[in-house]
Amino acid sequence: MTKSPSKIYSQHVANLRELELAISHAGRLARSEIASKDPQQSLRSLLRLYSFLIGAWAETRLKKLLHEEVGFNDAERLLIAAKSSQLEQWQETIDLAFRKHHKITKANLDKRTLGVAHAARRTALHDVLSNELKIIVEIRNKLAHGQWVYPFNNEGTSVESEKYKLINKENLQSLQFKFALLGHLATVVHDLVVSPLTFQRDFDNHFRKLFQVRTNLKTKKYENYANGLIKSREDARSKKNIPKKLSIKTSSARPNFFSRLRLRIFRK
Repeated sequence: MTKSPSKIYSQHVANLRELELAISHAGRLARSEIASKDPQQSLRSLLRLYSFLIGAWAETRLKKLLHEEVGFNDAERLLIAAKSSQLEQWQETIDLAFRKHHKITKANLDKRTLGVAHAARRTALHDVLSNELKIIVEIRNKLAHGQWVYPFNNEGTSVESEKYKLINKENLQSLQFKFALLGHLATVVHDLVVSPLTFQRDFDNHFRKLFQVRTNLKTKKYENYANGLIKSREDARSKKNIPKKLSIKTSSARPNFFSRLRLRIFRK
């Protein structure tokens, strides 16, 4: 028996919340390892786990988006599901979202049909997917199959050198930025399809946030991020090691021991 779309939607929401909790815990552990200078040599494993969870989140977020009560219909969901990879499914979802919003069925999506601004934004969304987010979306299956150091090709006969380089370039800061990018990407598509009444206001705001995160990903240095975590930890430990000063309170109404001692000395 086929489940109702609303029930499927709520189940994807529950899955998403659990993943977000796991991502939060993994991020906290990774930050702690960075701050303590990775004494257990466990940071790489935590980053692989973090990457896997983000990839799983991306897949689940897409399913949640596709099962919104107002949005994609059964035929459109099947069209997206027919794509062979998660990356292609996201690409198809973006294009379908623009088609639905602009009521374009068959014509090409370009400046003429979308307008200059929306054509540029569609291009930017595809660019984010094909560059910053591609490794996150594609690496999930490799990590799920235990390929945490060397990602193999589909035949399992050789290491995919490009994916190996990309996954080893990632650090916690870059993964956090990419997680934020995925969130903004999904929200922008949601604005196109599900929120026509508040579309213009929300779409511009969410797109600006996406662009800012993308800029941060390119300009923020990991060394500064890591050094900041290390310094915060060292400062916190220093404060704990400072002994409390002994404070001596005096009262004019009732002299303390030292005051009474002074009085006796002067009286003599």
